[in-house]
Amino acid sequence: MAIGNPFGLGGSVSLGIVSARNRDINAGPYDDFIQTDAAINKGNSGGPLFNLNGDVMGINTAIFSTTGGGSNGVGFAVPANTARGVVDQLIKYGETRRGWLGVRVQPMSDEIVESMGLPKNSGALVADVTDGSPGKTAGIEPGDVITEFNGKPIKEMKELPKAVASTDIGATVVVKVIRKGKEMLFNVTLGRLEDGEKLVAADDKKKTDGAATTVTALGMTAATITDELRERYKVDEKIKGAVITEIAKEGAALDKGLEVGDVIMEAGGKPVEVAGDISKAIEDAEKGGKSSVLLLAAKAGKAAETRCIALKIKK
Repeated sequence: MAIGNPFGLGGSVSLGIVSARNRDINAGPYDDFIQTDAAINKGNSGGPLFNLNGDVMGINTAIFSTTGGGSNGVGFAVPANTARGVVDQLIKYGETRRGWLGVRVQPMSDEIVESMGLPKNSGALVADVTDGSPGKTAGIEPGDVITEFNGKPIKEMKELPKAVASTDIGATVVVKVIRKGKEMLFNVTLGRLEDGEKLVAADDKKKTDGAATTVTALGMTAATITDELRERYKVDEKIKGAVITEIAKEGAALDKGLEVGDVIMEAGGKPVEVAGDISKAIEDAEKGGKSSVLLLAAKAGKAAETRCIALKIKK
């Protein structure tokens, strides 16, 4: 039962069933919603979602709607257990406090899973580690795959932020990772997310567009080649540039046959020394009124096989 004040009509009750738990609706890194078809309309947000025993299961929060905010039978509530922790923090501190590991993670795509020889649902791939963060201090590195956090298995990327955020600040936890096929354990003392955001901002400031180590554009994600990436994707020592670590299911890169492991050597007629040079080439092409950018790419694992590819940046 959803109780609220829809359209300002006063206390109203609607009845439905729970369709799913742990829904991810791309609202943020901590998505964990209860889905219900109990009518949730404008004015219901913040109201309780009860079960038939009178227990509060959640807090009505969002809907999918094609009718300007009216209910389509697809509503979402924040679980009561999640809300309880937030309420306790607000009462005690007057603000929220979340744990912070200091790593940026990305999903384990099928291509990455295959290239690393891991089974599906293997964990969260570390794309970057913030300088001065708990993860950095403990020894976690980009390219590590986090498979367990504080005794809890991590099967998908989205599970890690929630597990970290719900852990007490200052707690020392064990983080299990796979690095180059070997399992490793790290003891990490968590920091506070709100403090960590300042470090992240400072770290990002160092990584300007021209020096960015990873870039997502044109239907692909490319990273500046490191020794670890060179070994993982079997990139010849002679090849310089940015290696493609992920290809979107649709987009310019896929249309032109680019694959994970291919290396972008030139962009816009200029050598690619760091991944950010790709973004710079796209920006220059757009400023010049061009509808595409020219790339020189080396085929995955093959030093001699290069080709020029024009990727559309405008439809």
